[in-house]
Amino acid sequence: MSANPSAWYHLPIIPGLEDKARILFFHVPTAWLSTVGFIASMVYGIRYLRKRDPEDDIKSASAAGVGFLFCILATVTGAIWAKFSWGTYWNWDPRQTSIFVLLLIYGAYFALRSAIDVEEKRATLSAAYAIIAAVVMPFFMFVMPRILASLHPQPVLNVQGKTEMNATMLVLLISSFAGFTGLASWMWNLEVRIQRIVMNSLSGLKGETRV
Repeated sequence: MSANPSAWYHLPIIPGLEDKARILFFHVPTAWLSTVGFIASMVYGIRYLRKRDPEDDIKSASAAGVGFLFCILATVTGAIWAKFSWGTYWNWDPRQTSIFVLLLIYGAYFALRSAIDVEEKRATLSAAYAIIAAVVMPFFMFVMPRILASLHPQPVLNVQGKTEMNATMLVLLISSFAGFTGLASWMWNLEVRIQRIVMNSLSGLKGETRV
């Protein structure tokens, strides 16, 4: 039996996704990295409360910013898929509603930071908020969409480890994860460096004012 020469690049037809399954290469990694960013923000928030190191506050806020950006990208890519599948960008499906609430939660986080001028107080309240937000985040990301009826397709990789993706699709998805992860890491490091420069500049200005 001769092998099909085009089989190596063939993408399977996944029920509920069909040809639109290509959105997985963008939507899934961005959704995952938003979760990673929010968890990283919580970790550095805990470190700040323990050590009171301003560096940890910078890393926590930067991680929350990256997570928030990727959460927006996950919302946008999901809305694009919804337009082609359901005929409208937004219909308050449980998954759309849960990610919208998550955007509000972290939008309030940045509003909190911008409303407080005292650095130590801002860092302390932000760290506490980041911890609370990350604790409730799994409910909106993973629990709520599964306990309510949803039009959203089931994950192509389920809890039993079974998948409807072939080897080509898995390689593409893993490559997409790696690429987006590298991009998110670079963005986080860049933001940390920028905020570090800003903090040092402000410290220098304060020192000159005292003299």
